[in-house]
Amino acid sequence: MMTLPARFHGLRRAWLLAALALASPVAARSTGGLTLDRVVVLMRHGVRAPLDGEVPHGTRTARPWPRWSTPESQLTPRGAAALAVEARADHSDWVARGLLPATGCPAPGSIRIRTNSSSRTIASGRAYAEALAPGCALRVDHNPEGQVDPLFEPLRARATPFDAAAAVADIDRFTGGMDALVARHRPALRLLDSVLGCNDPKGCDPGGVARLTPSADGQGIDLTGPIRTASGTAQVLLLQYAEGLPPSVGGAAVDGAMLRRLGELHAALFDVYSRSPYMAAHQSAVFGRHMIAALTEPHGPRLDMLVGHDTNVTALAALLGFDLVAPGYAINDAAPGGAILIERWHNAAGKAFVTLSYRTQSPDHIRARDTGVTVTPVHVPGCPDAAPCPLDRFVHLFEARLAR
Repeated sequence: MMTLPARFHGLRRAWLLAALALASPVAARSTGGLTLDRVVVLMRHGVRAPLDGEVPHGTRTARPWPRWSTPESQLTPRGAAALAVEARADHSDWVARGLLPATGCPAPGSIRIRTNSSSRTIASGRAYAEALAPGCALRVDHNPEGQVDPLFEPLRARATPFDAAAAVADIDRFTGGMDALVARHRPALRLLDSVLGCNDPKGCDPGGVARLTPSADGQGIDLTGPIRTASGTAQVLLLQYAEGLPPSVGGAAVDGAMLRRLGELHAALFDVYSRSPYMAAHQSAVFGRHMIAALTEPHGPRLDMLVGHDTNVTALAALLGFDLVAPGYAINDAAPGGAILIERWHNAAGKAFVTLSYRTQSPDHIRARDTGVTVTPVHVPGCPDAAPCPLDRFVHLFEARLAR
């Protein structure tokens, strides 16, 4: 993988793919002779302030947590700035390949952006839209703030025939069970204790008994234990680092390498909530069909973007069979502002193909207000290893894995 400064954004894709062909286990796919005609995107919101209770009550630290100037759960100014960097990089790339015009505003209807109804996703969509096409007042669609949107929260919306007992059984098969999940991440849990620095041999995180059960209403799952409690704390440490806040709460100093190791705890949460086959199928069921329609409708927008959450991005990657790998993050720990890009191409005969990639900024780049953006090609099992995937084959693979 390779990170490029802003002045090289126009050439970044060609250079990056060449580097990845040498350095990555995913071979770069040649798109010679093909024309890019559509891009469908699923993106996580940008850096936000911590959620209430994300660091569980009872978590002990050597020093108080840093104070945030941004209200709880909302997109921060630095988060908006990082999204703008990504939008400008995407714009340069898509202009260079003829998807978007080099000057002026995109044609009406050529860009469609929809976000979930939380304040942080709405603000993220707007920050991205403003930087993608400055002064063009791109429309950003969403439900009224706080209203459940089944596109992004299908379990809360009861949009699929979700069976909580079946979900728990599948998650246990996928993970080996909650005790095994905790055991695999015991080194990261010990590392988190050293970072929190409370100097209690019993640990600094409230932890508790690891247990996964159907929720009381049968429409979800409930997790208790060390992964549940430590995952939020690890995410807050990453967010405050990216935000430029003091990187320590009195224990071991936190840097980029430390964050990658702690990020395993946040990624482990997705092994429960979004990455098992059953959960991925249900979490992706509604936005997945939206994305398929966006790829196949005859006269759709050139860019169709959804802005949601880490559970959405991790579920889509798991459903399609690839890992989220990006500089600065643990494997399958979704990056703030990170996006899965599905690019549709056609040949001279009109046959359509797709390629997929994962576009991110590292925590170090966000913290430094740097312009580095990384694009990592990904491979979908069932598609050719080193060539674009025929659209009809990709759609069949995608649709077959979605829950009703």
